[in-house]
Amino acid sequence: NLVLCSKGVPHTLAAFGLEAFLDEAGCKLVFYLHRVARGVSLSTTCLLSGFQAIKLCPSISRWMDLHIRSPKCIVFSCFLCWVLHFMVNIPIAMYVAGPTNSKNMSMVFVYRYCSSHLSGILFSVTAVIYTFTDGLCLALMLCTSISMVLVLHRHKQRVQHIRSSHLSPRTSHETRAAHTILILVSMFVSFHALASILSYWITQLQNPSQWLRGISVLVASGFPT
Repeated sequence: NLVLCSKGVPHTLAAFGLEAFLDEAGCKLVFYLHRVARGVSLSTTCLLSGFQAIKLCPSISRWMDLHIRSPKCIVFSCFLCWVLHFMVNIPIAMYVAGPTNSKNMSMVFVYRYCSSHLSGILFSVTAVIYTFTDGLCLALMLCTSISMVLVLHRHKQRVQHIRSSHLSPRTSHETRAAHTILILVSMFVSFHALASILSYWITQLQNPSQWLRGISVLVASGFPT
């Protein structure tokens, strides 16, 4: 909800022609909240996927003794994610300004209702850091999802001799769970990867078109929706 409100609402207002409705403090708050919410959404989804994979694997689950303590571990890990992203995204708030205080006119075309005075080197460093962290979360999400699918497939093979085909004509629980996992992780990775590519493409253009900016916002809002 925070991702949708901090990203979708300002862009919707800007699309209707209200391009100077935020002052400098409003721009800093909106961009800071969006970056924090996006980072927390990405990392906690990846984190919870990892906990699910651990719970499905009996040997790892016994080794880490998470049968009893997993709720506490999840809450504490999510809390750490919030704290981490609150701290990491502080520079974003420092370098975002209102639309009338822009020192880099190309960035005005990117944000429309706000501007940024990030230098070329600082922008590149920030982009590399965010790309690395996003890529790491997506890679972990893929690994945990694939491991869950493999565990479910092995379990289905072990219990297949117990089930009778004429008594159980429907798709097995393991197959339905595997399909759900694959659909969710495919949507997760596709939306985030495409949104990152479009965002980078927009920043490289001197004057990106309206439809390109609209598609970028739509894709970025896809998975939260």
